[in-house]
Amino acid sequence: MIEIKKDTYWVGAIDWELRNFHGYSTPTGSTYNAYLIVDEKPTLIDTVKDYGFEEMASRIKAIIDPLKIQYIISNHTEMDHSGSIEKMLQLCPNAEIVCSPNGEKGLKRHFKKDWKFKVVNTGDELKIGSRTLKFFLMPMVHWPDSMATYSTDDEILFPNDAFGQHHASAERYAAEVGEDIVFEAAAKYYANIVMPYGAQVLKVLEALKTLKLEMICPSHGLIWKKEENIKQILTLYKKWASYESDKRAVIIYDTMWHSTEKIAFELSELLDKENIPVVRFNLQNADYSDAITEVMRSKVVLLGSAILNNRILPSMGGFLTYLKGLKPKNRFALSFGSYGWSKVGFKDLEEGLKEAGMQLIGDGSYMQFVPDESEIEGLKSTVSKIKELISG
Repeated sequence: MIEIKKDTYWVGAIDWELRNFHGYSTPTGSTYNAYLIVDEKPTLIDTVKDYGFEEMASRIKAIIDPLKIQYIISNHTEMDHSGSIEKMLQLCPNAEIVCSPNGEKGLKRHFKKDWKFKVVNTGDELKIGSRTLKFFLMPMVHWPDSMATYSTDDEILFPNDAFGQHHASAERYAAEVGEDIVFEAAAKYYANIVMPYGAQVLKVLEALKTLKLEMICPSHGLIWKKEENIKQILTLYKKWASYESDKRAVIIYDTMWHSTEKIAFELSELLDKENIPVVRFNLQNADYSDAITEVMRSKVVLLGSAILNNRILPSMGGFLTYLKGLKPKNRFALSFGSYGWSKVGFKDLEEGLKEAGMQLIGDGSYMQFVPDESEIEGLKSTVSKIKELISG
């Protein structure tokens, strides 16, 4: 356990071995953060995934007898945060579960138990002794039940999944790990989990503007404590929630006999010559979640596929499904690829991009079998169009 402020402790669990979080690659693992406030009415804010219970419980026991805990705040019912509530209640059977209205419904659906619930709404307060906790509902950031808890006396925000990162480390604060690492992890987290809910995030940011923030303690990853880091993550969330992008492009493709790869490489070279930052992903060895992070950053998205059995390759079909769920707005897109005798499969690519909320900037660049020099030369006009868009 670590005392992050007087009588307020991090008591979470570190998952060093996690490498996949429902389709999201986590190469450095993750943490499930729980926080214990010791006051007249000791309060546990969130729990951990079920297999981290003993780790969390041992940290709590090093501070107080768990039997003394009177409130367990469940900011979000997803099982990586609520998974240990039932076991925790065996240690503090008289504790009340504090949650949102949808949180109560979700916990009852998950656990099939009628625990002692204290349902709260935005603006409600809970006096736990010398401290007062205030609640803010955050529906669809990123579940209907999500809420944040604010300790008014300590100026600490506990926003559950908002402002989090999947990153395991022995350090607890973002400033201890390195800003580049943590902000990159935060960008990936937002892109893959929070991005569809930009409008809701903006509402939450507006509601939080009145709060003094000494710390932001998310339920995954590192704690934001340094003043400039707090300002920066709030600024980035506003940018991401507004679907703003950088003047850059991303190329995502899969290839069969290297023809689509040849087009991808040529597009990359041409963009580079125009001084347009570009990142390229081959879906044979790249993870969807990494590619999506670049989609969030980029103004122009180029998707390419070979044709197999009159359809785009399965890897690209899967990526499109993932992309459509995340719905990055205000992006321009272009499709490309190689085919044998029919181009009908590229309709799936074009329609998928439209369903993902992207604006096609022209006809796709489709080349039969092996591209010839004149076709490759024709990509220059495509890149000129991209340059105009990015510069505009």
